[in-house]
Amino acid sequence: MDNEKIAVCALNRIFGFEPKIGNALIDHFGSADRVFHENRDSLRAAMGPYSKYLSQITDYSLKEEARELEALADEGKDFITYKDEGYPPLLLECPDPPLGLYIHSSNQAQDVFGSNNSRRPAIAIVGTRDMSQYGRDWCKRIVGALAAAPIKPLIVSGLAIGIDGTAHMSALEYGLPTVAVMPTGIDEIYPFRHGALADKIRLAQGSALITDYPPKTSPKAINFLRRNRIIAGICDATILIESKDKGGGMMTARLAYSYDRDVYTLPGRAEDIRSRGCNILVRDKVAEPLVDDVDLVARLGLGKLGRRIQLSPTDWVRSVFGDSPDTRNLIKIASAIRKNRGISLEELSGQIGKPYSETATLAGLLESEGIITMDVLQRCSYNFKFV
Repeated sequence: MDNEKIAVCALNRIFGFEPKIGNALIDHFGSADRVFHENRDSLRAAMGPYSKYLSQITDYSLKEEARELEALADEGKDFITYKDEGYPPLLLECPDPPLGLYIHSSNQAQDVFGSNNSRRPAIAIVGTRDMSQYGRDWCKRIVGALAAAPIKPLIVSGLAIGIDGTAHMSALEYGLPTVAVMPTGIDEIYPFRHGALADKIRLAQGSALITDYPPKTSPKAINFLRRNRIIAGICDATILIESKDKGGGMMTARLAYSYDRDVYTLPGRAEDIRSRGCNILVRDKVAEPLVDDVDLVARLGLGKLGRRIQLSPTDWVRSVFGDSPDTRNLIKIASAIRKNRGISLEELSGQIGKPYSETATLAGLLESEGIITMDVLQRCSYNFKFV
């Protein structure tokens, strides 16, 4: 195994929260491997005699990392260093890039992040765990618009409950690649309930799970802040959907702004606690208000979209299903959902006077054609279409 890669991995473990020191040592001694083979006097001179890190720069650390990397390789996981082709190019432009990233994917790292000469645009979509139906609808609407753009971006988020998970799931549904940046080691999924989603991400074309945390790192509160800088750092722009005045989404948006990246946010009602953070970013001129998904695609430099319209349920259903035996009931269901955003299947069943099982089956047909969307609580929303 490559000695330099092992050494970078060891330094990443030691200086994870202070990557600038690790980078400075590599620059000073010429390589990561040489850092571990310098004598104690040289290390003391470079780091200071009382550095808390001196005792960790040992041959034992190298041997442990070599064993760990071999074990990860057996599981289909890898570690890419800041010198490797697959390391996210934009992350190197940040003042505090990690020395390396652990990655779990069915793709090569360079096929996910590309290179400086051939790089897919990356857009971060983040927000509150406690999302509203309004936030969920806009999240899916934005991802749908990005998927319809002439230039298809990579969707990046943090795998959390709420907006993050919706962004990942929407990307997969619309055929966009997505990357989940985790606050844990690559051997652990947090939250646990997103295990199935994580599997879909690592297996999807151009998608991956990544982290700069060593294996066996648990999800502590401080880890989320360090994780957020990577989300902001690997992306051309960050979109904050909903957020309270404090939270991970706000931190990611402010980090993106500090990296001189574009920031957009979905404004909301002044009294809505979920929109307070978004409104603050607009007030502070940190973010541009997001008021139109078609305009957003153009402003992100992804090309020009066709016109977004909302076809009537009758026109859209007939264009897809023709005059099938179910068409009349499908139109009735689509019309009811259009008038009552967020209506549940149970409520829908009572409103149209059909048994629940039949309503669920017909709603599933509408969802499979992109006419409506349903969340995990079976709340339904009517979609837009680009023409």
